[in-house]
Formats: sequence, structure tokens, C-alpha cells
Amino acid sequence: MARILIVDDSPSQLMGIRRIVEKLGHEVVTAEDGAAGVEAAKREIPDLILMDVVMPNLNGFQATRSITREPTTKHIPVILVTTKDQDTDRVWGMRQGARAYLTKPFSEAELAEIITSHVGAGPAPAPEDGGEAA
Repeated sequence: MARILIVDDSPSQLMGIRRIVEKLGHEVVTAEDGAAGVEAAKREIPDLILMDVVMPNLNGFQATRSITREPTTKHIPVILVTTKDQDTDRVWGMRQGARAYLTKPFSEAELAEIITSHVGAGPAPAPEDGGEAA
């Protein structure tokens, strides 16, 4: 199980991403803007960060740059998860230190694939009740 920090100012987006991450068996930590995300990254040292871009206080590009330049957090992969879908946004995000870029709306499978490629799969599902484990 990995600890994944989700940084998004939209409660509905945060809830939807959280549901997918928890379904994969990972622990979730959240932050509601870029500045809070940077602080949470320093405090929690998550295994992966899913970062929105368009947020108040500190946008996702700025927060990603801060996290990937900070000695205590630079090893944490940051995945930008955003509605900004221009090639220039993607290039700029990667220049800030992001390891991947996922455009909203995305499918559950797309998010699961990106998470798994950066932290591996979560724990194996428990055997069904009433049956013996193989």
C-alpha cells in the first residue's frame, strides 16, 4: 500500500480521485490548494502526488516545482491531473518536474494505470468470505 497525496481545490474531483485511489488499496492524504499541497508533501512524505494545476494560492505548476526542487521531497513522483490540455501546458508541467500528465476527464483505468506505473499495485484483494484462500 502506498500513501498518495491528492491536491485539488474541487471537492467533487478530490472525492472522485480519492475513491479510485482507495479502491486500488492505497492510503490517501489530501490538500485543497498548491500551498497546502507543498506543506503536506513535506509533512507526510507520500509515495506519489496527484496534483491539479488550476488552484488558488499556488498553482499546480508552482507547487510541483517547489516539491521537485526541495531536497526532502524531490524523490516523490508528481503526476499532474488537470483540465489544461494544451501541448504547451504538458511541456511546462514536465519542465517543472512532473513525471506524468493526465488530462481531465480521465477514466478510472487511465488513473489506475498511471498510479500503478509509479508505485505498483496495492495489496491483493482479500479472499471472498465463506471460501478458502487458494
